[in-house]
Amino acid sequence: MRVKKKSVLLIEPAYKAKYPPLALMKISAYHKARGDEVVFFKGKNLELRNQKWDTIYITTLFTYQWKTTIDTIEYYQRNIQNQDIRVGGILASLLSNELEEATGIKPHVGPLSAVDKSPPDYSIGNDYYTNDASFGFTTRGCVNNCRYCAVPLLEPSYEHYIPLKPQLSPEKKDLILLDNNVLASLEFRTIINAIKRAGFKKGAKFNGKLRFVDFNQGLDARLLTEEKMALLSEIAIKPLRIAFDDIKYKKLYVEKVRLAAKYGIKNLSNFVLYNFNDTPEDFYERLLINIELNEKLNLGIYSFPMRFIPLDAKERGYISAGWTKQQLRGVQCILHATHGVVGPRRPFFEKAFGSSVEEFKFIIERPEEEIFYREKMEPFSIQEPLFV
Repeated sequence: MRVKKKSVLLIEPAYKAKYPPLALMKISAYHKARGDEVVFFKGKNLELRNQKWDTIYITTLFTYQWKTTIDTIEYYQRNIQNQDIRVGGILASLLSNELEEATGIKPHVGPLSAVDKSPPDYSIGNDYYTNDASFGFTTRGCVNNCRYCAVPLLEPSYEHYIPLKPQLSPEKKDLILLDNNVLASLEFRTIINAIKRAGFKKGAKFNGKLRFVDFNQGLDARLLTEEKMALLSEIAIKPLRIAFDDIKYKKLYVEKVRLAAKYGIKNLSNFVLYNFNDTPEDFYERLLINIELNEKLNLGIYSFPMRFIPLDAKERGYISAGWTKQQLRGVQCILHATHGVVGPRRPFFEKAFGSSVEEFKFIIERPEEEIFYREKMEPFSIQEPLFV
C-alpha cells in the first residue's frame, strides 16, 4: 500500500540562536527519509502560514524567550487549516503547563524519541556560523543535580553511549558534541575511540585544514582524571571547556588546567556562572585566575561569563542576593564591548574589567555611558583578537 506523502513545516522562532535547531534537523531527516515535503523557516512568514500543512513543528529554546516564542506559535495558529501544530524543546519542557494554558497546545516534553537517534538534516543549518561542523551526542543526561541546571528535567536518564557515526556529515570539517556530562560515561574510552575512527585524531585535517572537536557543554572538573585527560589529548580537541561556576572549586579547577597543560592542551575555554550564589568579588577573582594561569602556563583560556536566570523565568531580570541591578548591567555593558568573551591576555582583561577588584566594582557601578566611553570619553576598544 502506497503511503501518502505529507507536507511538513518546521519553524524556529526569530530569537537569537548560536547553534542550529538540532531537533528540527532530525525531524527534517526523518520526514525526508519517508518522502515527505519539508520546509524550514526561522520566524514568521505569511505565505507559509496560509498554506495547508499536514504538520507544523515549532521548536523552543530558553524560557526568557517566552514572548517571542508564544507570539510565533499564535501566529501559525491563525490559519485554521493547520490543526496539527506540535511544540517541543527546552522552553516547552520546562514551562509545559504554562505553554498549554497560553496556546491550547499540549507540548512534547524532553527529547523526541522517534527521531532522537536520527542523523540531522544539515541542509537547514547552513545559515548559522557553525555551518562547518557536525553536531551530535555520545551520551545523554547528567549524573549531577545542580540547582541551576535544566538537564535533570530535560534528560532525566543517563545514557552511557550513543553511536557517533550515524550523526556525522562527511562534508563537515569539525565536530561539536552536545553531551551534558560525557566524563560520567562508563564508556568514555569507547567514545574517544569512536571520535578518532571518525577522523578526528589530534592533528587531523580536512581539505588541508585542521579539524577540531568541541565538547560544547563543558567537562566536569570533578570527573576529569589524568587517564581521561590523556585520552582527550589524543583527539583534535579545541577548545577544552571546563566550567568554573563557583569559587569553592578554585583549587580543583587550577589543578585540572595544569593537567591539561601537562598533556599539551593549550587552547581552553570556560564557562563562568555569575548571579547565582556568587558576588562581584569572587566573579572577578575567577576571571583573574584564568589570566594568571595563561601567564604561568603559556595557555590561551577564553572565559565566557554566563548570567544565571532561573529555570522558569520568562525574562532576564533576575537579581541574586550577591549582586545589584546596576552591577549586573555594568557587567553586561563590558561584555557587550567584548562580544561576550574575556580574552586571555592581561592588557585586554584590565582594560575591560579593571586592574583590581576595587576598580572592577567601581566600573560596573558607573552609568552606562561612562562604562562604554572611558579615557576622556573616547570609546574603549578591544585590541586583542577575540575567540570565535
